[in-house]
Amino acid sequence: MRHLIIVVSVLFITSTSLSAAEFYIDPEAGDSRNDGSVNNPWKSLQEVFDSGFVESREWDQLPFSEESRLVKKNEGAPVKAGDTIWLRSGFYGEFVISGFNNEDFITIAAMPGHKPRFSRISLTACSNFVMKGLDVCAEYATAEKPRTMVALKSHGWHGPISDIVVEDCRIRSAADTSAWSAEDWNDRSCNGIQVDGTRMTVRDNHLKNVNFGISVDAEHSMIESNIVENFAGDGLRGLGDNTVFQYNTVKNCYDVNANHDDGFQSWSTGDQGVGSGRVTGIVLRGNRIINYEDPDQPHRGALQGIGCFDGMYVDWVIENNVVIVDHWHGITLGGAKGCRVVNNTVLDPDDDRPGPAWIRVDKHKNGTPSSNCVIRNNLAPSISTGDGGENMVVDHNLTFNTTDHFFVNADGYDLRLRERSPAIDAGSPKFSPLIDIRQIKRPQGQGVDIGAYEFKQQ
Repeated sequence: MRHLIIVVSVLFITSTSLSAAEFYIDPEAGDSRNDGSVNNPWKSLQEVFDSGFVESREWDQLPFSEESRLVKKNEGAPVKAGDTIWLRSGFYGEFVISGFNNEDFITIAAMPGHKPRFSRISLTACSNFVMKGLDVCAEYATAEKPRTMVALKSHGWHGPISDIVVEDCRIRSAADTSAWSAEDWNDRSCNGIQVDGTRMTVRDNHLKNVNFGISVDAEHSMIESNIVENFAGDGLRGLGDNTVFQYNTVKNCYDVNANHDDGFQSWSTGDQGVGSGRVTGIVLRGNRIINYEDPDQPHRGALQGIGCFDGMYVDWVIENNVVIVDHWHGITLGGAKGCRVVNNTVLDPDDDRPGPAWIRVDKHKNGTPSSNCVIRNNLAPSISTGDGGENMVVDHNLTFNTTDHFFVNADGYDLRLRERSPAIDAGSPKFSPLIDIRQIKRPQGQGVDIGAYEFKQQ
């Protein structure tokens, strides 16, 4: 019976891949009258969708409601669910679509070795798309620059968005901002990615020279292995429930306005406005947040690391993160219930104020105490529960005033544990992640190490 199941599975996968088709677009050598084949590519991605070449589904009645049902759209069109549209090098302008809800993923991807360039991408009320390997830059815009370069949006009239993957894309306001003044950063930087909906994936993208990096209202989603480099707002924002932010790098904050810049920020909303609701089930795992790499960086300012000041935050897991910020707020939750803050490393790169950086789970700003939280196995200059809380567990943490005995090279931001570091084998296994920030198995020695890095003998 086991062999039969394996054979059936293989046949299913094979039949699915055989039924998928591939189409090609070449903005320089293509023609809209072609059939989209490898030797006869289409010219415009936008035109392919606008001209009805993509079979999909749409809601049978608008405005969208719970009674709306999906019906065929462009039935019989050549591009169908499961197909791939390959993009060759060239400029594609803006790509803006709404109301395409595919039964299976349609992949829109750069051909290997090619560089398709866009000024903006916007998907509204769509589902089941993969966008891969695209170069999106506001500087490419021939008219007004976009406010957000990649927007994945739900819409009250047109319906929700879901099941979109954006991966391996390069997203920039401009290629070179080295000569930008503070005014330039305010006027010319654009937001990177805005994510609404559910079951969204943003993976392996490199965002550079942006205002806000990746802002996520989506629920049940995955934001992983992205780089947000050179930003003037917040690096990451997470406002939707049950979303995972893992193994992202956020670095180099440009302090050019009154925004309180955060590597990661969240807040709740409710009937009484900001701070009157809940954000539930967020996971922050293995992220690196770095205030600045170059002490002489222009427009360098203080960055709050993981700054969450308007709870309640419920059932969060914050583990294996490295936070290097010149601020008090290394990791701060203001109003938390049932949250775990475990095996994080926080460093303040200098002795100037504001700072030193701390890990703190404090009361809500309305006075509601935090409760039933665990703060364990963390390594930071300061660790506390502020004004206290209810049923709070704070144990197996280490604080430090000097880094010499703890890290390989703190000045170079190498926060691996040095041999004979006091953090080695000093942690508790309870709630400790089974791997460290490098995904090395814990423990390596007789016990779990404190901080984001498990010491591994070379």
